Amino acid sequence: MSDKAEIDQLVGHYNSLKNEIHKVIVGQEDVVDQVLISMFSRGHCLLVGVPGLAKTLLVNTISDCLGLSFKRIQFTPDLMPSDIIGSEILDESRSFKFLKGPLFSNIILADEINRTPPKTQSALLEAMQERSVTAAGTTYQLASPFFVLATQNPIEQEGTYPLPEAQLDRFMFNIWVDYPSYAEEVAIVKSTTTDQKVELQQILSDEDINKYQSLIRRIPVADNVLEYAVKLVAKTRASDATAPQVTKDFITWGAGPRASQFLIIGAKCHAVINGKYSPDIEDVKAMAKPILRHRLVRNYRAEAEGFSMEKIIEALL
Repeated sequence: MSDKAEIDQLVGHYNSLKNEIHKVIVGQEDVVDQVLISMFSRGHCLLVGVPGLAKTLLVNTISDCLGLSFKRIQFTPDLMPSDIIGSEILDESRSFKFLKGPLFSNIILADEINRTPPKTQSALLEAMQERSVTAAGTTYQLASPFFVLATQNPIEQEGTYPLPEAQLDRFMFNIWVDYPSYAEEVAIVKSTTTDQKVELQQILSDEDINKYQSLIRRIPVADNVLEYAVKLVAKTRASDATAPQVTKDFITWGAGPRASQFLIIGAKCHAVINGKYSPDIEDVKAMAKPILRHRLVRNYRAEAEGFSMEKIIEALL
């Protein structure tokens, strides 16, 4: 099958997948799109939103529609690395055996990732980057595909361990989950206060996802689009000659090369799901906010003047 035919097939599967997800999830169009784009781009997501906005339900629904193994890990202050990676135990024959932890699944929901100490956060983030874990000197490969969808509550910061910038950089997207509209909330209350069960169809298998992930990487990108993405990221660094005044005034640290890579991969996937065979500058712009918002560090002046990260990114665009 040609790449063009595969792209057309992916668009059909993508639309079917969204229809299934929306049997359970009301609204949240951008959130659903961004989570699926990160999956087809082989990336990980950080979902930020107040409690009760169906972040966990969304991840559960996606795993059901994809027919992938799913594990939820509730991050707490006493969680140890061995609780997520696994540990060696002594079996009946008095020899050591590695007992795999919940990390050995296709989709991992890291619930309230900022509630666990840095040691455990690092164990998860190593797995995200390397897609393997090391225990007692032995390296174990993780399942393929492998996605981490972490959630974070932005309002309650007591007893939390905020993710350092270097670890935040491992996430492709920082997705802001907002309150539903009035009409959406009415629909949510209607559908969730009865005993009606929703039957979800499995749309894709793990082989399909691996195939589409490779397809996204093969999509060609014009030089001007590539250069636009790199220039956009360079403009976030105050030390760069092209940095505009907004960067010099409000940003302490800019984004690194990983942001440029994710902008291009995300733009490829965004183009495909919108029926295009190659991304343009508009696709890069569409990916800018979720990719840049957790990679830029605002200074004190930006916070004092109420200059939000969204405003800074819009000014850069």
